[in-house]
Amino acid sequence: MSRKREGDRPRPSFFRRVLAWLAAGLIWAGVAGLLLAAYYAYDLPDVGRLGVVEREPSITVLAADGAVLATYGETYAGPLPLSAIPKALREAVIAIEDRRFRWHFGIDPIGLVRAAHVNWRAGRTVQGGSTLTQQLAKNAFLTSERSVKRKAQELLLAFWLEARFSKDEILALYLNRVYLGAGTRGVEAASRRYFAKPARDLTLAEAAMIAGLLKAPSRYAPTADLAAAQGRARLVLEAMRASGVIDEAAYLVATARPAVPARRPGGQSERYFTDWILDQVAGFVGPTDRDLVVATTLDLRLQRFAEKTLAEAIARDGDRAGIEQAALLALGPDGAVRAMIGGRSHGESQFNRATQAERQPGSAFKLFVYLAALERGLAPETVFEDGPVSIAGWQPRNFDDRFHGPVTARDAFAKSLNTVAVQVQERIGRERVAAAARRLGITSPLKLHPSLALGASEVNLLDLTRAYATIANGGEAVLAHGVLTVREAEGRVLYRRAGSGLGRVVDPTIARQMGELLAGVLAPGGTAERARLDRPAAGKTGTSQDHRDAWFIGYAGDLTVGVWAGNDDGAPMNRVTGGGFPARLWRDVMTGAGR
Repeated sequence: MSRKREGDRPRPSFFRRVLAWLAAGLIWAGVAGLLLAAYYAYDLPDVGRLGVVEREPSITVLAADGAVLATYGETYAGPLPLSAIPKALREAVIAIEDRRFRWHFGIDPIGLVRAAHVNWRAGRTVQGGSTLTQQLAKNAFLTSERSVKRKAQELLLAFWLEARFSKDEILALYLNRVYLGAGTRGVEAASRRYFAKPARDLTLAEAAMIAGLLKAPSRYAPTADLAAAQGRARLVLEAMRASGVIDEAAYLVATARPAVPARRPGGQSERYFTDWILDQVAGFVGPTDRDLVVATTLDLRLQRFAEKTLAEAIARDGDRAGIEQAALLALGPDGAVRAMIGGRSHGESQFNRATQAERQPGSAFKLFVYLAALERGLAPETVFEDGPVSIAGWQPRNFDDRFHGPVTARDAFAKSLNTVAVQVQERIGRERVAAAARRLGITSPLKLHPSLALGASEVNLLDLTRAYATIANGGEAVLAHGVLTVREAEGRVLYRRAGSGLGRVVDPTIARQMGELLAGVLAPGGTAERARLDRPAAGKTGTSQDHRDAWFIGYAGDLTVGVWAGNDDGAPMNRVTGGGFPARLWRDVMTGAGR
């Protein structure tokens, strides 16, 4: 019989050896995990920034009466306590974004496994597994960088948030800082932007629509795509029903009457003006990270009336006349912009035809020809022979292809006779005509060709209207402007418009004579009879070659209004002249403005 020698010990079983190695592995894995966590935690962002909502500064543009015209950047209405956020909105967010929010510890293992399975089957990332706590950690402290380090820090911060705050506090922090499209941050700002009400007054359907924005704020914003927003809101309501938050009856009521955004006062035409203003603000106050409020000169009643009148005119005459676009600008005596419409639809095209488009003004440019001639001693009763004119082989023609024989300068201007305008220009010199145009505010290059008298050089509506406003102003130059003050949201004024203008650029007697010539254009026999008002008015028509552009610029009382019609691609209209569509539109707007 064999005996165990002294000192011999039983060898551990295989099972015990596996357990030992497993325990050792777990210990080393724990140590490695702690070291890795320490590594990623070493440069974690300052958690003290949790109360700071970082966003782009906003610029709010106000009309002359204080009404809000537009807001640029991100708006934030301040934090709400959870009690002020309706239960329907809280539960909608949890139901669609993080159903196990109240039970997990910062990460949701079930959600992660589900997302991984869905993404594996789809062959691409179609579903995320981040919890609301993780999303708050990312929004509050981190960037959107896709990296292992960023994800690890997100997890660490999520654990910290769960340990530091209650579930209700985490939910409130999240809802007060999340981006919800249309330049809004936080549910209060989103509620006011989309539904014109505080968040506490949201209906179930409206709460579901806001919760639906979290997946893709820009895509599902009701102001961008209402059908997509309503479809997403229905999915939120289905999730709420499935989780037992709402019953079948509430679901049916909310889906039967889906939410629609509150209609903001007026239309979209004022965005041409506010875009123009936005380009100027930095020049007044320099770079800033503060929210700004800009008070402007825009007369909202006149803007709305002009927008409606222009839309009706294009709807009535556009197809028949071949007019796809039109622009309108109204200036006060000091150059204050009272109304600005840069096109038929800002939503379709943000190109501002009132300030950016350079087009041939046609006979509307004759203002400068006759003004320069009056300054050189031309009398309105001076007689010219309306007949053939040839300058270095170039031969201008009248619009009616006829010659009218002896005519006074007054009648030639009223009838817009091209041959006489060229004779007047050549008598005084093209340089003087160009100088008069620049003096009254034309900034675009002018070619000193004989065709200068007929508006062959391109100008924009803003400059041309400003020039006519100078004559309406008795010769005092005006600077077209829209900004009155720029202040910080807290009230400190950073800029205030001051000064009395650019001074006199036309002698008062000459300005009066020029005004008389312009008034004759609206008299019987003039090219703008259709623009006549029941009060004194003056103006000038303009039609470019092949009817590509049609203009009427005129003034009455304390308002100067310029109108342009045409097509962006320069295609000819159907024989539209400045005395037709633009003159009628000008008359209708002026009539409404005078009420």
